Amino acid sequence: MNADRFSDVLAAGMDRRRFLRFTGSLSAAAAVAAGLSACGGTSNAPTGQSSGGAAMGTAEHPAGTITTTLAFQFNGGFDPMNTSGAVGTCVNQHIFEALVDLDPVTRQPYAALAKTLPTASPDGLTWTATLRDGAKFSDGTPVTADDVAWSFTRVLNPAGNALVAPFITAFLDSVTATGAGTVQFKLKAPFALFPQRIAVIKIVPKAKTGDAAAAKAFDSAPIGSGPFKLDSASVTAGAVLSNNPNYNGPRPALVTQIVMRTNNDNSARLNDLQGGQSQVIEAVPFLNAATVQAPYKTDVKQAFNGLYLMFNCSAAPFSDKRVRQALFYAIDTKKVMATALNGFGETATSYLDSANPDYQRAATVYDYDPQKAKALLAEAGVTGLSFELVTTNVAFIADSAPVIIDCWKQIGVTAKLNTAPTAQVLSQLVPADNFRVLAGSGDPTIYGPDADLLLRWYYYGNQWLVNRARWSDPARTRLAELIDKAATQQGAEQKTTWKQVFDLVADEVPLYMLYHTKTITGSDPGKVTGFGGTSTTGTYFLGAGRAA
Repeated sequence: MNADRFSDVLAAGMDRRRFLRFTGSLSAAAAVAAGLSACGGTSNAPTGQSSGGAAMGTAEHPAGTITTTLAFQFNGGFDPMNTSGAVGTCVNQHIFEALVDLDPVTRQPYAALAKTLPTASPDGLTWTATLRDGAKFSDGTPVTADDVAWSFTRVLNPAGNALVAPFITAFLDSVTATGAGTVQFKLKAPFALFPQRIAVIKIVPKAKTGDAAAAKAFDSAPIGSGPFKLDSASVTAGAVLSNNPNYNGPRPALVTQIVMRTNNDNSARLNDLQGGQSQVIEAVPFLNAATVQAPYKTDVKQAFNGLYLMFNCSAAPFSDKRVRQALFYAIDTKKVMATALNGFGETATSYLDSANPDYQRAATVYDYDPQKAKALLAEAGVTGLSFELVTTNVAFIADSAPVIIDCWKQIGVTAKLNTAPTAQVLSQLVPADNFRVLAGSGDPTIYGPDADLLLRWYYYGNQWLVNRARWSDPARTRLAELIDKAATQQGAEQKTTWKQVFDLVADEVPLYMLYHTKTITGSDPGKVTGFGGTSTTGTYFLGAGRAA
């Protein structure tokens, strides 16, 4: 099973019963994929025709199948309060709705399950949202205000240990159903980003998630109110979605089916596109991006995602920030990107990528400076440093690691490489006593692009800085205080506080970006319409149709 060994699935939090449920759907998913391959990716009789005679779907009559190949493999469930894997979150954007969702391409908020964007009281402490008339889950049951209130309440409950909780707990006090279709939010303090932030909470039926047993079943058999519903999912084959006939919202399905294949082999994904098995692929190989020609196209976007280094800050000598800084200064990042990304990236000059509207250049930027790296190690009294570098098996991370190790070698630092699947890295290697340095990647922009959200992913709460980086420095407390302070501010005042945060994490580097990648999405515009690549992981088909 290679990367999908049962032990890896267990590490990702999937028990044996859920594993069997998912792999039990493998034959169905494989049969669908084989059928699509045999007929060039088209299925279902057309209900409409374009001027060229190709099958085209409409909101009233969706038609055809879109097949896409994703770059990551499925490694967990679908409960939106805890889903973080690239495949799971991609599926969830199609099958669930929030009151307000973010357009996957523009990242602008729009009323989804809500009839209109929520409205605030004059003091900014109370927000009210009204549900879309006639909204139903894919099983035909109505979406109620109680379902909405419950979806937020279970995330706010500390006992639930929800992954997305840090995105809302700092400002949200309570959520109450005040009528059949009206929900009221009480805030601890005014929060200007409220309308777009609630996009992180997808609405789930209370009847199917009301207790631990029900939530566990729901995790592998999700039901949402989005334009698509999940038909099957497999650890090895990906997922199959079909249009939700009960959907009545603003982004109706234009196709009857979406097949999400998964393959972390760069050449195989490109072959899927150029061979006609897929109309869209995620992560066009960096080495091939410049040579993709008509009728195929690439959509290149600057992304937040990239390579970060994380240290065990409780273990000497990495408890000394000068050592952490030295390892950053020692890396020729342009050389790393030339090797691993073929130049499709940018050296990190801040925690955020330069395309983010909230970007500000940090006071400390790690330009290649091996002499400064040696001087910092000398100041820290460190000689003959040797350790294990743990990396995930994400392609650009694995390709970067040998160049990084060679750069460290030039300043007298020896690193031994240990590469493993992400689930194993985070559940086994990082928690181990001998862990010292990790090179990994992550893309919290799947939840939203604003600075507050992205900072809370790595730098707020216990998950990363405490449990994984073991960082107990007083600067960690200061960091959390600044993030909370900025959340209560607006405009120039907020930007000033965020700048303090960017400067602090760039100086301390317990976990920090080395570079940000560009995302390169490949598509066949002659076969899929209304599609655009995104700056996040995944491929999204809200408003996309099948042309042929």
